[in-house]
Amino acid sequence: MCSETRGIRRFYDSFVENAAEPRATGRCLCGAVTYAVRGPLRDIVICHCSECRRWSGTTGAFAATRVEHLAIGKTAALHWIDSPESARRARRAFCTECGSSLFWQAADGERVGIAAGTLDPPTGLRVAAHIYTRHLADWDEIPDDGLPHESATAELEIRWT
Repeated sequence: MCSETRGIRRFYDSFVENAAEPRATGRCLCGAVTYAVRGPLRDIVICHCSECRRWSGTTGAFAATRVEHLAIGKTAALHWIDSPESARRARRAFCTECGSSLFWQAADGERVGIAAGTLDPPTGLRVAAHIYTRHLADWDEIPDDGLPHESATAELEIRWT
C-alpha cells in the first residue's frame, strides 16, 4: 500500500502497513481509558496557551496522530468537551474516573493531539517546538533550549515517527 501520493512511498507507509502492531499505546492514570496509535506519531509540541494551562495546570505537551490511526480501547469513562476559548473550535477529552487529560482535536481536524504524559514508554519522541508563547503566563519561562517558538512554527516541519 502506498499513501495518497500517486504511488510514491512516504516514510511512514510501513507503519500503516504493519498496523497489527501499534506504534504506541497509552492510558489515563487509572486505566479506565486506553488507546493505541496504529500509525506515525508527531513529535511533541509544548503549548503555552491559556486553555492548555487551565486544562492541565501548566503547559500542555502534545504528540499527534491522524484521527484514523487512533484506536481507543476502553471508552466508557472517556468524555469530550468543547474547548470554550479555542480559536480552532477544538474539543478536549478526559477520563471521567480519574480526570486525566487525554486528547485535543480541532473542529474538522485530520489529526488528534495526544497528551504526551499518557503515552506508555518508550515513545521515541522528542520535544520539537513551543507554541502559543504569546499567551505565556507571568510565571512561565521559555527555556533557552534552542527549539523554535511561535513565529517559526507555521513553517516548521516537525518529525513524524
